[in-house]
Amino acid sequence: MIDSCGGCQYHEYPYKAQVPISGFGFKEFTCDDDVWEIIDLLIQEVIENNAKGGRDFDITSSIKAQIPFFACKNIIFDSSMQKDIQRYVYCKELSVSPYKGTYEEHPAVWVDRFFIIKNCLAKMENNEIKKSRNK
Repeated sequence: MIDSCGGCQYHEYPYKAQVPISGFGFKEFTCDDDVWEIIDLLIQEVIENNAKGGRDFDITSSIKAQIPFFACKNIIFDSSMQKDIQRYVYCKELSVSPYKGTYEEHPAVWVDRFFIIKNCLAKMENNEIKKSRNK
C-alpha cells in the first residue's frame, strides 16, 4: 500500500530539513525518533488549530501532506501494519474470521487495529469518491 521513495533526499540520515511548523526553522535529523518528534508536534498543531479555530482538519491527511517536506515516507511504514491490512482485506473479501474463536477470544490489539484499518480505508474511499465527483 506504500510506494518506494526511490531514494529521496531524506532517505538516509543524517540530513537537514525545514520543519513545516512556523518558527521552527531547519532541523538536523539523525534518526527515526527525530522524525516522530516532529510528527507528534504536527499532530498537536492540528489539534490546537482545530480547537481554537472551530475547524475540523484531518490529522492523518495533514501529516501525509507534510511528510515529504521533512522526511522519507518509508519512515512511517510499518511492515507489521501492512500484514494486518492484508489480513483485514483477506478476511473481509472471503468472509472469514482472522482468528479462531469469538470476538472476546480475538487479541485486543487486533480488534483495535481492525477498527483503525476499517476507518482509514473508509476515509480513503470517501476521498476517492470526492475526487471523482469533482472531475
